[in-house]
Amino acid sequence: QVQLVESGGGLVQAGGSLRLSCAASGRTISTYAMGWFRQAPGNERQFVAAIRYTGGNTYYADSVKGRFTISRDNAKNTMYLQMNSLKPEDTAVYYCAIHGRRFYIGNLYPESDYDYWGQGTQVTVSS
Repeated sequence: QVQLVESGGGLVQAGGSLRLSCAASGRTISTYAMGWFRQAPGNERQFVAAIRYTGGNTYYADSVKGRFTISRDNAKNTMYLQMNSLKPEDTAVYYCAIHGRRFYIGNLYPESDYDYWGQGTQVTVSS
């Protein structure tokens, strides 16, 4: 039984910050890459950020680069997304996910390569 639980979402004014957490259970995540995705009403789910199993390599969508930081604490079996300088267009439901293959060193962008997903947490950025 693998579960991911996101937390830390909420309502914030433009320019503010939030930190999202993703707590995993049922699987030790230390050997898996992980990612954050988001979906706004009427839009497809899109890639936000990903991190390799070592935590040494991170990747970001152009729309969030320089503002968001993905990190992980394998001892806590938890992943984080620090979001700064938030914009109204960041408003979406944010999902965390675990990659499907251990020690994977390839492309982390395809959504279809992630096997487990959380229920999501709402982030709303007001103007």
